[in-house]
Amino acid sequence: MVTTGATKRVDFVFKNARLIDGSGMPSYIGGLAVDNDRIVAIGNVDDYYGANTHDLKGIALAPGFIDAHTHDDRALLSDPRMTSKVSQGVTTVVTGNCGISLAPLSYTGRPPAPMDLLCDEGRDYFSSFGAYLDRLDEEPAAVNALCQVGHTTLRLAAMENLDRPADEREIRAMSGVLEQALQDGAIGMSTGLAYPPAKEAPTEEIIALAKVMSSYRGLHSTHMRCESDGVMDSLAETLRIGREGEVVNSIISHHKCSGTSNFGRSRETLAFIDQARAEIKLGLDAYPYVASSTMLSMDYATEAERVVVTWSLPHPEFKGRDLDDVAAELGLTRAAAVQQLSPAGAVYFAMDEADVRRILAYPHTMIGSDGLPHDSHPHPRLWGTFPRVLGHYARDERIFSLEEAVRKMTSLTANQFGLVDRGLLRIGAFADLVVFDPAVVADAATFEHPTAPATGIQLVLVNGRVVWRDGLHSRERPGRAIRRQQLRDQLQAAQ
Repeated sequence: MVTTGATKRVDFVFKNARLIDGSGMPSYIGGLAVDNDRIVAIGNVDDYYGANTHDLKGIALAPGFIDAHTHDDRALLSDPRMTSKVSQGVTTVVTGNCGISLAPLSYTGRPPAPMDLLCDEGRDYFSSFGAYLDRLDEEPAAVNALCQVGHTTLRLAAMENLDRPADEREIRAMSGVLEQALQDGAIGMSTGLAYPPAKEAPTEEIIALAKVMSSYRGLHSTHMRCESDGVMDSLAETLRIGREGEVVNSIISHHKCSGTSNFGRSRETLAFIDQARAEIKLGLDAYPYVASSTMLSMDYATEAERVVVTWSLPHPEFKGRDLDDVAAELGLTRAAAVQQLSPAGAVYFAMDEADVRRILAYPHTMIGSDGLPHDSHPHPRLWGTFPRVLGHYARDERIFSLEEAVRKMTSLTANQFGLVDRGLLRIGAFADLVVFDPAVVADAATFEHPTAPATGIQLVLVNGRVVWRDGLHSRERPGRAIRRQQLRDQLQAAQ
């Protein structure tokens, strides 16, 4: 029904919303109108009417959240509703992190760890990056996706033995495959130098590949070689790769200081990052938890006060159990239990809360979940990262304002990755939107029950279509695979 004075019919009209525009500026009460996949009006929307008109009565309306760090590469196809993400307001995900991606690779059998964090069958890989992106177009998910090439994936494709540096011939082969992937639409390359398949890759190998990316304005994100005792050396390596590889945009993945001997070192690492930002374009992401999660390994277990098994191929019955309890039950040492359970995954409690807060509050820190959707008992960050930042850290702990929390999830990430028309509430931007109640929004996922949807997320739109409403998925899948060619120049975006 047309309201008095309204003359323009659109798909959605939101009135009396607390508009948090993503810029970090103070929120204000106003309206917003959406037609097709774009925002067409902000502020006064009296001229607009539509069947979907919502009086939000002061509830928050913000840009959809952008997950800066995910391992959703296969989940986009195997679980395209992406309920773990849309239920917390995420509308865009960045994939291909930590050196691992589903393409470009032809492989037979079970891949080595950590590639098996994405999938455990060679048939799930794509021989070209273009074929992977085309499949995302053909079988869209509920969220948008930005996709990177993994350095470990490149190594698997080019090398028979991964426990050594690549030779010149292999680097040329990797360079050619990387260049084709960038032409196909990959946004850049990630590295996971802490993991066995890439650990023996010297800095020079990464610099050589980075130089391939420079002419394509591709970014480099990195799970650094060390996040514990050697964290400063790893930061220096990241700076060197960015400088000598002429990388237009470098991103430190899930920044942390692991192990009790490194508690408090975030003061040192953040000071280094500040200095490095004067030399190269550099960003970072983090998740709001004191525990990490990855493959089960004694290298990580020795740094952790507590280890929880997330999955085990030979012993699936131990998922969700403490490693020490499992070891005692089996009559084994911790090291022997790790060997018997592997291949497996785990959660590691190895960070200091003060460091987590300091890193989250750093102005240039984006929010990334680093969730592992194929774990049978995943870390709760997969379902709870974004509402935890909004509820626990912004509202309850007040380490930053609600507006700053939203900025870290939206425009900061959009600018870092060069996303066009996303991450801000403005006329002409894509209608990726989330409606949430700031008073009650909270993460419900716990380490004991990690797959519970958040509370307080009322409505989520992706490209102008509802994907989540009042605790239920709409079954809509309007997400898009966003290619490198659709991004702003990375050098400009990172400034």
